Amino acid sequence: MLPDDASVRTLSCPACGGTIAMRAAGYTVTLACEYCGTLIDATNPDARIITRYHEVQASLAIPLGTRGTLRGVEWEAIGWLQRTDGWAAWDEYLLFNPYAGYRWLIAQNGHWSLGTMLTATPQRDGGDLIVGRRRFSPFYSGSTARVTRVAGEFYWRVKVGEEVRATDYVRPGFMLSLEQDDREKNWTISELLTGQEIGAAFDVAPPPAWLPGMTPLAHQPSPYARRIKGWWPIAALSFVALLVLVSLFGWTAQPQGFSLSAIPDGPTVSQTFGPIQLPLGRQAMTVEVKTPGVEQGWVDVDVAFVDRKTQDSYDAYALNEHYSGRDSDGYWSEGARAQTLKVASLPAGTYDLVVDVQAHHWGGAGNFAFDPSSGTYKAEGLPPVEILLTVARGARFASNFWLAVLMILVPPSLMLVLHILFENARLAQKDGSPADADDWLQGMQSP
Repeated sequence: MLPDDASVRTLSCPACGGTIAMRAAGYTVTLACEYCGTLIDATNPDARIITRYHEVQASLAIPLGTRGTLRGVEWEAIGWLQRTDGWAAWDEYLLFNPYAGYRWLIAQNGHWSLGTMLTATPQRDGGDLIVGRRRFSPFYSGSTARVTRVAGEFYWRVKVGEEVRATDYVRPGFMLSLEQDDREKNWTISELLTGQEIGAAFDVAPPPAWLPGMTPLAHQPSPYARRIKGWWPIAALSFVALLVLVSLFGWTAQPQGFSLSAIPDGPTVSQTFGPIQLPLGRQAMTVEVKTPGVEQGWVDVDVAFVDRKTQDSYDAYALNEHYSGRDSDGYWSEGARAQTLKVASLPAGTYDLVVDVQAHHWGGAGNFAFDPSSGTYKAEGLPPVEILLTVARGARFASNFWLAVLMILVPPSLMLVLHILFENARLAQKDGSPADADDWLQGMQSP
């Protein structure tokens, strides 16, 4: 807990006369007037002016003096400064608790990180650094962070224009930063906060959702990595469920066989078979059509399930064909002598199967005679083509199965693409050459 406001010291700004609350009395070295921006030496009994800063103070997302609880500790925002490295700008809020010391609350692009200063130098392992059990890889090096605005109180003599050399190491979710000048080196480890956590502590807006084209923070973990990991078990279970459904319902039963024949290039043959009983409503039917004797020709087969009561018709069509021969490359053949037709969702009832068949011949053996009625030549002396039909209840629609599989795979595939785009955008900011595979895989890991 923080001490009551009664223990907070106050002093008057020597520039504007405003009353300034000094919340970390005994620790604060530099104090910025919240009214006029004048920097004051808080260690001087007369509150000596260091420099005047007349630029209008920015509207702070967290007003100085605001208290909030993070990680079980109540903090008070006592100082604010803005920095830039020439490429990006960010805000840093100095948090204070008399028992826990100082922390930094860093805001950039709507995201917030909690920074803790280290008292020991990180261990080096090759080009990486290790803090605790966390490994950090180099990301930025040689940049210069410069203070552009300041307000509140600080534990060192901060001023506008102050510069430090910065080197950053990253592990998704965390950033390890080294700031140094000619006098000292400071290590800070920053952890990215969730929108819920920072919102509950200081009532700020949640960070914006990442979209392609946006530049993520260097230490921002991919929002899609965990979703991908969580979705694959769901996809696997859904696939197994599909297989079970196909095995339970994708069957055929009670087959009935029928046959008829047609003369090549002869008239259409029509025949009705039945009855076919369907006791269950909305049932699929499978019709297998075979023409084992067709050669150098084709057979058009129209089938229709006709309800005896309502005369409603449910139609399907098959084209069986087969051609073969020899050429310079040897024997060849094409076409199919068998087709499987599927008719979905027939109501319960008694049906007739009406079949219309017409056979055709293309060259080869046989005699041809001119038919004046049709004005065409027709084959003579060719044997009739036998058409075998097998009708069964039920049907297995492979296209529906694969469509369902595709729908299952679309969400994780889309998330994988977005994850790759996110990581490419994040790692594109890295110093030196493009990131290698190890960096990309690290983005898939949980922080």
